[in-house]
Amino acid sequence: MSGVIAFASNSPTVSTGYGTQAKQFLDHAKRSGFKVAALSNYGLEGANSVYETAAGKIPHYARGTDLYSNDVLPLNAAHWFGQNPNLPGVLVTLYDAWVFEGIGYEKLDHILSWTPVDHMPLPPKVKRWLERPNVMPVAMSKFGYNEMLLAGLTKAEYVPHAIDTKRVFKPTETMSNGVKVSDYLESGSKFVVGMNAANKGVYPMRKAWDANLLAFSIFAQNKDDVMLYLHTEPHGVFGGVNLFDLLDACKVDKSKVIFVDPISYRFGISQEDVAALYTGMDVLLAPSLGEGFGLATIEAQACGTRVIASNFAASAELVAEDGWLVNGQPLWDAPQKAWFNEPFVTEIVNALEEAYALGKGRSQVAQDFAAQYDADKVWSESWLPLLNKTLK
Repeated sequence: MSGVIAFASNSPTVSTGYGTQAKQFLDHAKRSGFKVAALSNYGLEGANSVYETAAGKIPHYARGTDLYSNDVLPLNAAHWFGQNPNLPGVLVTLYDAWVFEGIGYEKLDHILSWTPVDHMPLPPKVKRWLERPNVMPVAMSKFGYNEMLLAGLTKAEYVPHAIDTKRVFKPTETMSNGVKVSDYLESGSKFVVGMNAANKGVYPMRKAWDANLLAFSIFAQNKDDVMLYLHTEPHGVFGGVNLFDLLDACKVDKSKVIFVDPISYRFGISQEDVAALYTGMDVLLAPSLGEGFGLATIEAQACGTRVIASNFAASAELVAEDGWLVNGQPLWDAPQKAWFNEPFVTEIVNALEEAYALGKGRSQVAQDFAAQYDADKVWSESWLPLLNKTLK
């Protein structure tokens, strides 16, 4: 059957995690015959536009003046549903659920709220939104699903994030400009530790930059054949920390560190080139305080790169057998009234040493593990049944 979908998240034109998931969802929904529109809370401002999916054009609504676009999201959804009055409609949200507030949402019949859960227990503000009578909670991790059930949200569903493992995220030795990724990184025969993480937040520093950089510093001592590639903004201009200051504080040898090209990072790197960069890494360093999903862990493994991540929240279920899960200790997040988990530096160091001992090369185990999160598979097995049930 068909129906009308208003999908609210980052614009599908931006390269954020939410943006890439929005693009993927919209492309699949359009190809499946749904009447779909993109409702942006980031990435399109000032005037509505049109977005070109793989299956044709769709309306693209601009963000509002509220930080999270609460002033326009329910209005834009209602407007889109009004263009198709004879079909059932659903608002699908992909963002932190605690941001949704204000009037208008209660007038919508159906809301599927695809929600990251990176704390335990489920934060109170998240629970208040998800227990609304017209909201269906949709967890993007098994961890999040279990936390929803423990909070009494028995109508919760589970749909994981997904990536294109067939055409994009696979072992890729060459950048789109024809340069070998090892030449692009100037890594040669060195063992490459990579991080792909947003530099946002000072306290808590969710991506655990302090623990990860300190661990690398300890690991890299007396090793001339290792390097660290940081795929992020280093100056903290998006509300993060100055990573150069942190590198100095951790006494990291700067000759062993390379950052992503700032112009390319600012204006967008193709997903195919990101796949090449993952392939250029020998291990992805991804421990954090908590992940709602953690796309980088699956993207890297789809490219055959082993992963080090936290044994907490979504990360604990996203690492193949030949990867590493590091433990930590609880860290109280006062604004969310729930717990994060701070990874132990010593365990990160040990994981880096074990990865280094394995040496360079691709992991078929990691690739096979990542295949369960292929976008076509998740769409057909999870999203289509849920949407058809909602829009019946």
